[in-house]
Amino acid sequence: MSVRTVYLDHQSATPVDPGVLDAMKPWFMETFGSASSIHRHGLRVKDAMVKAREQCASFINAESLDEIIFTSGGTEANNLAIKGVAYANQSRGNHIILSETEHPSVLESVAFLEKNGFTSTKVRANSEGLVDPADVRAAITGKTILIALHHVNHDIGTIQPIAEIGGIAAGKGIAFFSDATAGAGWVPIDVQAMGVNLLSFAPHRFYGPKGVGVLYRNRKARLAPIIHGGVQEGGRRAGTENVPAIVGGGTAAELALKEMSQRAGHVQKLQKHLVEGLMTRISHIQLNGPPCGSLRSPCNISMATGFIEGEAQVLLLDHHGVCVSSGTSCVSKALKTSHVLNAIGLDPSLAQATILMTLGRDNTLEEMDDVIETMAKVVDKLRHMSPTWDRFK
Repeated sequence: MSVRTVYLDHQSATPVDPGVLDAMKPWFMETFGSASSIHRHGLRVKDAMVKAREQCASFINAESLDEIIFTSGGTEANNLAIKGVAYANQSRGNHIILSETEHPSVLESVAFLEKNGFTSTKVRANSEGLVDPADVRAAITGKTILIALHHVNHDIGTIQPIAEIGGIAAGKGIAFFSDATAGAGWVPIDVQAMGVNLLSFAPHRFYGPKGVGVLYRNRKARLAPIIHGGVQEGGRRAGTENVPAIVGGGTAAELALKEMSQRAGHVQKLQKHLVEGLMTRISHIQLNGPPCGSLRSPCNISMATGFIEGEAQVLLLDHHGVCVSSGTSCVSKALKTSHVLNAIGLDPSLAQATILMTLGRDNTLEEMDDVIETMAKVVDKLRHMSPTWDRFK
């Protein structure tokens, strides 16, 4: 008999919406041309890409279609934003401000730049993962050319004060970039109200396909390409476009904008139910990051369970049909403690004991009850095998 599966890893990937898949299908076989071609197949592709730009621009309230750049994913979009702004502005300065809790694609892009003459200041976050705008202001120097702060934290779901920091950046004439890949589709985004110059998102986090990312870049932000060899995307990102994925990404953005309130309200109820149930049913367990509410993404649950390891929980829960993660999909295979949990001052033993559950639109209250009971059994079994639990008792 097959084990019923409860999927709680929607930040890593979501199933493609049937409507999104239907929108993509013609661009694989029926209209397969390149947007660089001037014959009818190419012109049809260009029209499809214009529509996708319109959908993505509406999704984040961008002013112009020219502000939407398609990439291969969120990681490339983040690399293009960080490196592209740095190279385009190196005659003006070489200093970058970012938080300690950024996604690895941001941290490693800055680390790469530091090997090539740039410098950075990493602003600390508090115990809930929040960055203080005053600390960002204090870090600014005469050579600062970029401020980078994520919209929603990929590990603990913290929603940052983007608009306030956007105001600081604008007042100093500094480019401001926000990685929104962890929250897009679940937390509303308005690039004009937020005051960002650049912002990234990835449709596979909200029922779109993998293989496409989006970088918003307004006309005030100077941006150098980091991939060369073609004139695609206005010369900012060379390479033949992944048209089916771009069409699918645009359709997913349109659906997400239309359904966001309903989706977010649904998962927020599940989030509250699951967190309260786990904390009632299991002793020595805690929620990492801010409490459920306005400062936390409605689909993120980062839980630390004392006296056992997170990897063991992930494997045993999977055995019982519950799919969760030990952290962001880009680094979870490395079996390292999350740098975000270290940055917020979580005890190393609890950081090692953390699992990440991310909810989706198709999850149900019945599934949450199943997860509560299953996790209670898993924790009990692992604690009976734990010498630290024996010593504690």
